[in-house]
Amino acid sequence: MTEQTEPTEQADVPEQPDATEQAQRPEPQPPLAPPPAPPVPPAPRRDRRVLRAVLRWTAAVAVFAVAGAGTAYGITAMDRTDVPGLATASDGRWDYPTLTRPPLPSGSPGPLAPSNKAGAHYADLRALVLPAPKGAAEDPKLRGKDGWLATGDFLAEYAEKDDRDALRGKLVDHALRHVAARGWTTPDGTSTRIYLLHFGTAAVVDDLLDDGVAPTGAPAFRVRGADASAFDEDFPGAAQVDGVERRSYVEQAPYGAEQVRQAYLSAGDVLAVIVQSRKGGAKAVPFQQTVTLQSQLLG
Repeated sequence: MTEQTEPTEQADVPEQPDATEQAQRPEPQPPLAPPPAPPVPPAPRRDRRVLRAVLRWTAAVAVFAVAGAGTAYGITAMDRTDVPGLATASDGRWDYPTLTRPPLPSGSPGPLAPSNKAGAHYADLRALVLPAPKGAAEDPKLRGKDGWLATGDFLAEYAEKDDRDALRGKLVDHALRHVAARGWTTPDGTSTRIYLLHFGTAAVVDDLLDDGVAPTGAPAFRVRGADASAFDEDFPGAAQVDGVERRSYVEQAPYGAEQVRQAYLSAGDVLAVIVQSRKGGAKAVPFQQTVTLQSQLLG
């Protein structure tokens, strides 16, 4: 028998490509450079509606800020030619806080509204008294009890007993309701006292102003510390507040150790009495400023 021989194992040898296949294979290429970074997109524009809303709210805030300071604006914005001596802080003006009127009860008109025939102040009268300027020391005695001053404490402003008695009679005859007051002394020694007397109607106050308290030429009753007083011709007319009648007086020279200035304001159903005194002379600028700001609060 013919012996069959087993096939001999051969090592795996990779096939070599033939010349044609090697010619068709592409040459190896160098690695590609990384792609350039995409351009940074511009910042997105804000929605125009958002911008308009921001502007509206900014304008509203500005309007409310002006409205809140409206009471004080009338005097601080005047030019020197309108109110001599009141145009710059260096001319002797006091630094008053921002003034705002107290809120009215719902549905109530202001004292000067055409529908308010009686000229009634429906706001709390105690909140209508001018606040003290910065740096002043308040007089606690003039705050009274719960903010209301006794009639006798107001009458103590007048020097003569006969004057006090006569004025008390007029207040009773005209049905005085109550008195709100405030007083202070500034570092330069100026003493200020403000009294708001509340009556039933504006007609009552007008009658009291003309007939018994503040005639045109001179005050009817002499306040403490004053001698002969006359109508203040130098009070600037541009500082007059619409709807508020003002009678102001100044003590004439020669005066004693101190000089006194005083004013009476008729504003609806309120009669305001303002007295300012200072040793060596009561300055005109802070007096005019005080009277004008109190007029604005009441008007």
